[in-house]
Amino acid sequence: MAKFVTIGYGDQVGYDRTDASVRDAAHAHDARLRQERVDMGIAGPPVQVRNHDAAEVTTEDGPFMSSALPVAGFAIIEAATLAEAIDIVSRTPCAVAHGVVEVWPLQEPQ
Repeated sequence: MAKFVTIGYGDQVGYDRTDASVRDAAHAHDARLRQERVDMGIAGPPVQVRNHDAAEVTTEDGPFMSSALPVAGFAIIEAATLAEAIDIVSRTPCAVAHGVVEVWPLQEPQ
């Protein structure tokens, strides 16, 4: 099984305009994934960390990347193929509630 990092983006406006039954099904899907030991969480406030030339650690509150939608959460999932990973995340709250989910194959370092 391969591992994939997923990043969900979404906002309250998109969530609220999604039918409650669709949202409930998506939350039930996430609950099943967590029962299967998928490492999943809601995004908290980010902190940027730098240590250029290993000389001094500096931090700054806030995201480095920006997007039209805020980051809502992350997960590490296992799937046999990218297509299976896409199928898994296609039923999550961010995917169904007018957000988007990125799927990143996680490769072992060389």
